[in-house]
Amino acid sequence: MERDGTVRFAVHVQTRSSRAGVNGLHGEALKVCVHAAPVDGAANAAVVAVLAAALGVAKSAVRIVGGARSRLKVVEVSGLGAAEVRRRLAA
Repeated sequence: MERDGTVRFAVHVQTRSSRAGVNGLHGEALKVCVHAAPVDGAANAAVVAVLAAALGVAKSAVRIVGGARSRLKVVEVSGLGAAEVRRRLAA
């Protein structure tokens, strides 16, 4: 969903993964694997870092706006349109 220069999308997080990165789709959500365990917000910080790197934006442009304590999260990215997010994730 795109609105006011921000894009929101669902993310399914796999923690304690041997390889960190964006790994396609999990149902309707983008699958993101991180090394961190889901303890004290470490996995959430890792999700933000992985998505920021994959999209080529600053970490401050990526926020978790829903599901902070769940595998299924809603992420908001500022400064990119939906088409640009799709293009950068496909590359």
